[in-house]
Amino acid sequence: MDSDAPVETVWQGRFITAKKQGRWEYVARARGIRAAVIVAIDENGHLILVEQYRVPLGRACLELPAGLVGDETDDESVETAAARELEEETGYRPGRVESLGEYFSSPGMVSESFTLVRARDLVRVSEGGGVDGEGITVHRVKLAEVPAFVAACRVRGMAIDVKLLLVLGQSLLA
Repeated sequence: MDSDAPVETVWQGRFITAKKQGRWEYVARARGIRAAVIVAIDENGHLILVEQYRVPLGRACLELPAGLVGDETDDESVETAAARELEEETGYRPGRVESLGEYFSSPGMVSESFTLVRARDLVRVSEGGGVDGEGITVHRVKLAEVPAFVAACRVRGMAIDVKLLLVLGQSLLA
């Protein structure tokens, strides 16, 4: 079984590492960096989404706000990172953040997990847009209108992040 084979680092960059264990090849985050994905719904029932050009996809992608935990400081908590990233990306500062658990997005090829968090008591403090030329566009969409909004984005050629299945679930199963 491959789980007994040693793990070999094939290549390592600043943020990701390509690894091999037996016959399996996979990608991992470098330096123990983790991710936080944020479900932020304002007091009027609007879901906060972000649109950002993603180089690996070659196009814009519609996503829940998210960011790295521990990419700047080793001792940063998931909740602190999530609050920081939400404000940077969307301009919304949460009054509180709670963990909804750890999830794995593509376990057959990526060892990375993310912690899903819920941001509550949102206060708009800036326009958002990210840092260092991230070029993030913020979308505020009524929960009931998310399926139609996602469909319209798809028609325009936008990629849709798999984590949006969280809010699309009921509409896809109906």
